[in-house]
Amino acid sequence: MALQTLIYLFVGISFAIYIGIALWAKADSTKEFYVAGGGVHPVSNGMATAADWMSAASFISLAGIISFQGSDGGAYLMGWTGGYVLLAMLLAPYLRKFGKFTVPDFVGDRYYSDTARLVAIISVIFISFTYIAGQMRGVGIIFARFLQVDISTGVLIGMGIVFVYSVLGGMKGITYTQVAQYVVMIFAYMIPAIFLSLQVTDTFLPQLGIFAQTTFAFNTGVQVIPEGTYLLHALDQALLDLGFKAYTEPGNLWNMFMLTTALMLGTAGLPHVIVRFFTVPTVKDARISAGWALVFIAIMYTTISSVASFSRINLIKNVQDVEYQSFVNGESKNLDGTTNDGKWFQTWENGGLLAWNDRNGDGKIQYASGVAFDAKGGKPIFDETTKSNDGHKLTTNAKGSADEYELRKNNGIANELYVDVDIMVLANPEIANLPNWVIALIAAGGLAAALSTAAGLLLVIASSISHDLMGQIIFKDRTTGRSTLNEGTELMCARVSAVIAILVAGYLGINPPAFVAQVVAFAFGLAAAAFFPTIILGIFDKRMNKEGAITGIIVGLTFTFTYIVYFVFLGGKPEDYLLGINPTGIGAVGTLLHFIVALIVSRMTPPPPEHIQDLVEKIRIPSGAGEPLEY
Repeated sequence: MALQTLIYLFVGISFAIYIGIALWAKADSTKEFYVAGGGVHPVSNGMATAADWMSAASFISLAGIISFQGSDGGAYLMGWTGGYVLLAMLLAPYLRKFGKFTVPDFVGDRYYSDTARLVAIISVIFISFTYIAGQMRGVGIIFARFLQVDISTGVLIGMGIVFVYSVLGGMKGITYTQVAQYVVMIFAYMIPAIFLSLQVTDTFLPQLGIFAQTTFAFNTGVQVIPEGTYLLHALDQALLDLGFKAYTEPGNLWNMFMLTTALMLGTAGLPHVIVRFFTVPTVKDARISAGWALVFIAIMYTTISSVASFSRINLIKNVQDVEYQSFVNGESKNLDGTTNDGKWFQTWENGGLLAWNDRNGDGKIQYASGVAFDAKGGKPIFDETTKSNDGHKLTTNAKGSADEYELRKNNGIANELYVDVDIMVLANPEIANLPNWVIALIAAGGLAAALSTAAGLLLVIASSISHDLMGQIIFKDRTTGRSTLNEGTELMCARVSAVIAILVAGYLGINPPAFVAQVVAFAFGLAAAAFFPTIILGIFDKRMNKEGAITGIIVGLTFTFTYIVYFVFLGGKPEDYLLGINPTGIGAVGTLLHFIVALIVSRMTPPPPEHIQDLVEKIRIPSGAGEPLEY
């Protein structure tokens, strides 16, 4: 069956399942909308949590980052994995015992202040929108390639799908949809990984493939790397030949540590993951579901490093020094005589995520260190009006011939290729010439990954507006402390909020600030600086008061946000970094500032009321079931 037909079939079936589940699991109450009624089985919740957790950044972008950064990209892998363990084991049971399913609700009640609640609401909405920008961008990228539409149209289609099961189903619909999405996602990731492992190393388990020997020889443009070379050694040698840093050579360990720390702490403060521990009946079930989620996450996360290595070596093997026209026509050959079908190259090129600039005019693709286009990150600006004689897309910012320094650094090779980091996982089955059904499967999986997290984040935003802002601040009875909104009105507010959130998320997906994983890293840094200290001190420090919490959130978030904006968007220079810290890792410093300021201010102001201190003492023992939610 033709590739495009299979893609439509696989994606169509998966979408039909998601929409069907949403209609079946339509939320009829606020409790079902916010926490799925609180009766989800721990295993199902663990699967849904894993799907929520493994976003477009994990499925699409993470392997791409490791593929291009080598060992430095491991910071994302360690940070996100370690952060989940931190959240599941250190925070989740206590938050579940406290009984408030949103971060603003926890902050407002623990710190006995509507001002603190309002600060938390603003922070949650801001961080969630930053995060969701990366997810919607991922949706656009996948649709752009596999449904043959532009990225903006892809984002709009994704918005429509998310609208159905998040607005109608709420957390109930999202939970059971995410169970289905996890199944799609893990099959879509693991099956291509197994194929690639067998192709590159003749090893069935992809987790072990990274340590195995290659099954083919390939030409780097400088030398032929022989068959039987250990994969990591082959990558090291190939990249050194082309002027890159060795794949296994660590770069800036300080920045790697700071990024890992920021991602870990940010994970522990992510609101869309925290709410997952309230969809099960009891505290015990929350712990069980956290364990199952870790198992489900580990299946993919232990595979990512291998997929990254397979991707990079396949890219070099298949594109280096091949004649463009014969390549895209499917007529090129590998060293062993097998067909090297490059039709995928032109497809991704047409989508704007891959570009070739024939700098030496030989009609062949050369790949090496450096940039082929004059722009930040070497990103091409395409000329949409004309194409070259050989059919490749022309650009308006192509660099000219290489200078002597570039040629000397790269062993005589000038880089002519731009590859978007976010396409490596999606494109790799095509690069490796895997069967069409495998390529179609990964399209469905990538969409499942992006849509699952986007839906969870949208619900968090909707809950923050309807439950926390409107129910607990604007329409709050000051005598009883309860919302004056009736069930139907609050549910309607939640759905309207979700619609507005989808529209904003779509705009951010069309106009993202950076590539997917980097946007997500910014969101994690902001979450770390804003929420981790507030939550951890709220649980373990009886003396922490509202003044300390409010001041800490404002200082941590403001510092981190200002630093990111200045150095990423306003032209700040790397030589001016604070202590040499990259913007993606600055959340660790923001978290430290939050801790320091919060502790100092809390000790200089009156202690919390006695009943709050007694409450903190009580939630330190995460046991008991009870009804956790109050409306």
